[in-house]
Amino acid sequence: MTSIIILPGIGGSGEAHWQTLWEKENSRMQRFRPTNWDEPDLTDWISALERSVAAVPAPPILVAHSLACLLVAHWQQASTLPVAGAFLVAVPDPQGAAFPNEAKSFANPPTEAFRFPSLIVASADDPYGTLDYACARARQWRSRLVEIGARGHINGASGLGDWPEGSSLLTEFAAECAPERTV
Repeated sequence: MTSIIILPGIGGSGEAHWQTLWEKENSRMQRFRPTNWDEPDLTDWISALERSVAAVPAPPILVAHSLACLLVAHWQQASTLPVAGAFLVAVPDPQGAAFPNEAKSFANPPTEAFRFPSLIVASADDPYGTLDYACARARQWRSRLVEIGARGHINGASGLGDWPEGSSLLTEFAAECAPERTV
């Protein structure tokens, strides 16, 4: 079974966030642990992700929300550790007016294609990143893009609960990332 590393954004995804709800229900999921959720430092977050990926027995799937999507873009260039894929939800635009000042170290994410499969899930009315921005990142990173309608920032405040639609998307994506088995 593939391990899944949960990568919350700034604030750490509270109790009503689908990432937290998924993690509570699935023993294959574990959360990475940076030093500070509220004052994110890119170097610290990259180190925390590196430790998390190194600690699992096989290449994991990264499940990132918001700021952690930009973390994945930075990390995948700084690391050589293998991952099965990255499930990226609500990619924020660092140039957008709503982007938090305390996360400025995450600005200017790499634009090169990822070295592993990736899927971007985007909302039509995300206040932190437009659909056009998500489409541009999908092209640059060579990610598949799924637009799920008007769901805000796809977070706890969006009222998604455990977000069954997202869970289905992750299951489908994980199957696409699984190594082929020979009989």
